[in-house]
Amino acid sequence: MKFYDFLRIIAVGIVWAVTGRIKYMNKDRIPTDDNYILVGPHRTWWDPVWYAIAAYPKPFIFMAKIELFKFKPLAWLIKSAGAFPVDRNNVGPSVIKTPVRELKSGNRSLIMFPSGSRHSDDLKSGTLVIAKMSGKAIVPAVYQGPVTFGQLFKRNNTTINFGEPIVIDRKDKLNKENITKYTVKIQAAFDQLDAEVNPNWRYIDPKREKNKPNGLFFL
Repeated sequence: MKFYDFLRIIAVGIVWAVTGRIKYMNKDRIPTDDNYILVGPHRTWWDPVWYAIAAYPKPFIFMAKIELFKFKPLAWLIKSAGAFPVDRNNVGPSVIKTPVRELKSGNRSLIMFPSGSRHSDDLKSGTLVIAKMSGKAIVPAVYQGPVTFGQLFKRNNTTINFGEPIVIDRKDKLNKENITKYTVKIQAAFDQLDAEVNPNWRYIDPKREKNKPNGLFFL
């Protein structure tokens, strides 16, 4: 048994014990004969694990902020799970080269969050660059479930929904017009997938909610 598979068994056990059964929708939309880039709106710090479990047996790599690699035991664990470090303050060429190389020549797919942060709604172009350079499809997915640690223990309230693959036309240059075209397409896929699960569900960023002014203000 590979260590990645062992970690998955442990993760599944923890997930089931904490949050209960996870519902998966439209897994038949996931490519089975090639690597791909699994993308979703970043809603919690644990959704990379949920996505990796949902799309098993495909193994994944994913980007993690470099600060997480400073503690050696944690660095060893997340590297074993497929993470590679990204310095968000000094982004280098490895951010593109590492996933492109693995997607083209390895057996692992990529989990990526186009917004780059749990506290941003703006989709960036990095996903499109990696998709075009690797020639692999983008598979949109959404997570609907607990977004705070306390909500995790309410059990059986998590759903992950997968969308149809989006392929970047190799003839399309990634100019401003085409970046906008594909970004709009990815966001539309997220919106559709959310509606398929629960059209009334709305993501509320706990950090923004915490910092939102309350009470009365007098001018």
